This record gives sequence, C-alpha cells and structure tokens, in this order.
Amino acid sequence: MSLSNTQYDEIIREYNALQIRNQHEVEAHKREVYSKDSRLKDIDDAIATCSLFQAKKMLNGDVDALEELRIRLEEYKQEHKAILNELGYDDEYFKPTYECPDCKDTGYIGSRRCHCFIQRAIDLVYTQSNIRSMLQEENFGQLSYDYYSRTDVNPANGMSSYDTMKNAVKECWKFIDSFDFVFSNLFFYGDTGVGKTFLSSCIAKELLDTGHSVIYFSAFQLFVILEKNTFQKSSDADIIAAHQNIFECDLLIIDDLGTETPNYFTVSQLFLCLNERLLRRKSTIISTNLPLSQIAETYSERVFSRISSSYNMLKLFGDDIRIQKKLH
Repeated sequence: MSLSNTQYDEIIREYNALQIRNQHEVEAHKREVYSKDSRLKDIDDAIATCSLFQAKKMLNGDVDALEELRIRLEEYKQEHKAILNELGYDDEYFKPTYECPDCKDTGYIGSRRCHCFIQRAIDLVYTQSNIRSMLQEENFGQLSYDYYSRTDVNPANGMSSYDTMKNAVKECWKFIDSFDFVFSNLFFYGDTGVGKTFLSSCIAKELLDTGHSVIYFSAFQLFVILEKNTFQKSSDADIIAAHQNIFECDLLIIDDLGTETPNYFTVSQLFLCLNERLLRRKSTIISTNLPLSQIAETYSERVFSRISSSYNMLKLFGDDIRIQKKLH
C-alpha cells in the first residue's frame, strides 16, 4: 500500500507510542515484584552481569563459554520462576500486553509489514479510523433475536423472520470460518432496518480481529473514490493508491447500494469493481434495500448476473429494528 511520507510517519509514531507504553508497563511490573522480594532484582542483575562476562570469555576464545552461559541462565530462570510463583505471579507478568502479538507492536514481521500496519494504513487513507469503535456496538455479542418475529412468515419459502435471521447468522459464520480457504461473497437485501448493515459489521469485526484487511464503504463513498480515480488520478498519487486498495483488500464491504444517484458512470464502475475483485478472488459483501428486480433495472443485467452467480444472496425481512428500539 502506497503511503505519503507524512502518512507513514504518523503510523510509525503510533507504533513508537505503543512500544513506549509497553516498556513502561514492564518497568511498572518489575518495580512491583521487586518491592515484594528483592531477590528477583538480584537475579536480573546477575543475568546481565553473567551474560557480559561470558561474552568476553567467548571473544577471548573460550569455546566452553557459550555452554556455561546456557547452563547458568537456565538456573537463574528456574530460580526466578520459583520466586514469582511463590508471590502468586506467572511467568508472563514481565511480558508486555501487546496490541498485536504477531509483530509485538512494531508494525513489521521481519521486513514485511504486519497485517495490523496494513489495516492502519487503510483506516488512515479512507478516514475510517472510527470503524473499531463502531464495531464495539455492532458485533455478534450484541446480536438479539428478540426483534425478529416467529409468526411473520415469508410466503416465498415459509420461513419466519426469526428463522431467516438465524439462517443468515449461520451463513455469516460459515463465511468467516472458511474465509482463508473458500472464496465466497455475500449479498444482503431486504427492507430498511432488518439487520443487513449489522451483519456486515459483525463479519468485519471478526475478520479484523483475525488480522484481515477490511474496507467499509457506503455506496456513495465508494463511487466518490472511483470518480476521483477516473478524473483526478493523473495529478494525485494517493488517489491511485486508494483505488488499488479497493481491489486488493481482503474484504470490501459496500453498504446501502442504491442510496447513491445511479448513472452510467456508477453502473460501469460498479461492474468494474465487482468483476475485478472476482478475478482476484477477493471477497465482497454488498447490502441493499433494493429488491432484486430493481438491481437489474438500475445497474444492468450484467451486474446482476455477476452478483447472482457469484454471491450467496440472503434476504432478510421483518419490522424495522431501529423503530422497535425507539418504541421500547
């Protein structure tokens, strides 16, 4: 992902702040346990002294120095562990609580950017840094089936609103659990307020939490980016990079398709976007209030063909949950 120097520096400053926080956390834990048993500090000091002494011996050609160091460090380690256990601490207490255990809050695994760095860059480029806070409210832990009727039945398949939502959630988990092994896409459609955006958010959180890159757009936001790429790309490298990320992210979510103003440009760009991601086998989730017949009318038969042949299409129905919450 291409970043300007300013953007890159901003992300690196965030990682530096995390590392300083981690260092302070470790130092605070050490001060705490040292105050309860000074032998722990003596052991840590002895480890440092021993390591330096043995290193000098190795430099002077002592071939046994490395094995001697290994034996002594293991003895110190076991003594350190025993004292900690006596005090009621485990071995992990001197280790920082990393925000990202994979890169240990450095942003890199070796010379490769960590998945957390990639997502930070996405959040920065698309100004979607609020996505994490939003997903604290919209996730499977907040899901309630109380808003879905067991008696309101879809005449097309005989399933109630409740059963329909239960089935949709099952399909969402199937999508999440097989994400790294099976290429698939989801298309949520149905009336306003029946849970389409909520399910998209639930999936986004699960995949973000497992280190995948996710871009979340309203249809309007997506077409603004695509429009800028078409008419301004020659003068703005950031726009070109932003456009590429739409095709390369692990999951693209297009919310509320149909709320933008459809025209020849949006129709052609939507086809390009969906088709390119299909070719790259990158998953996409689309949600819309439009009925299927209107999708074909609004976005062309070939767009509808791509969706109907390549997406798991899930229709939700029921009463508007937002209204129900206000009434209660």
